[in-house]
Amino acid sequence: MRHHTRPIKLFLPIMALLLALAPAAYAKPKIVLLATGGTIAGVQPKEGEPGYKSGEVSVDQLIEAVPEIKEIADLTGEQVANIGSQTMTNDVWVKLAQRTNEVLKGDAAGVVITHGTDTLEETGYFLNLVVKSEKPVVLVGSMRPATAISADGPANLYQAVALAASPEAKGRGPLIVINDEIHYAREAQKINTTQLDAFKSPNAGPAGIFIGGKPHFYFRMMSPTPRRAHFPWTG
Repeated sequence: MRHHTRPIKLFLPIMALLLALAPAAYAKPKIVLLATGGTIAGVQPKEGEPGYKSGEVSVDQLIEAVPEIKEIADLTGEQVANIGSQTMTNDVWVKLAQRTNEVLKGDAAGVVITHGTDTLEETGYFLNLVVKSEKPVVLVGSMRPATAISADGPANLYQAVALAASPEAKGRGPLIVINDEIHYAREAQKINTTQLDAFKSPNAGPAGIFIGGKPHFYFRMMSPTPRRAHFPWTG
């Protein structure tokens, strides 16, 4: 009786190739979190009391507060600044933009930026002009401090990381995610100082929404891509 060894010889190399490719196929996207402070990193004097101080929680503490993020991305953090966004400066903007471009030149799949809401739209518009990569850049904040009852920061941060890790976010320019909504950064405006749905895009409408922890886009903005950014900045 003849033994059919040829199929086995062909099968073994294929299995070896599949095993070699498996780690890459199941690898989580690498996302870098650049923290600048804001309400999302704010702390109340005493839990439940009104008033708080922005920029008291570190980037590592923000990440640790949302352990579910580890299931969707390989997330690392850097503290670019830790201020209330009402005190945002040109120097911080330039530092943030430079670091964003540097990170995106590497193996990171995307960048998430935590930010206070007072000047979130200005920072988003600036980054839309100067970011040179088509990889996702997602800005996120919160309307309640980290120590508040029903703080919205953890859910917003989770969604921001999920958005930055999504292939669908590539090539859309900087985005803002807050309260289950996605906005193109160049279009977003803060229209309320107390409600969770404080951001809207009056001229274009929201870019998309989150359903079940996953982003869903409505449309793609017709605008110059980040690669052809229309601001002559060489930082």
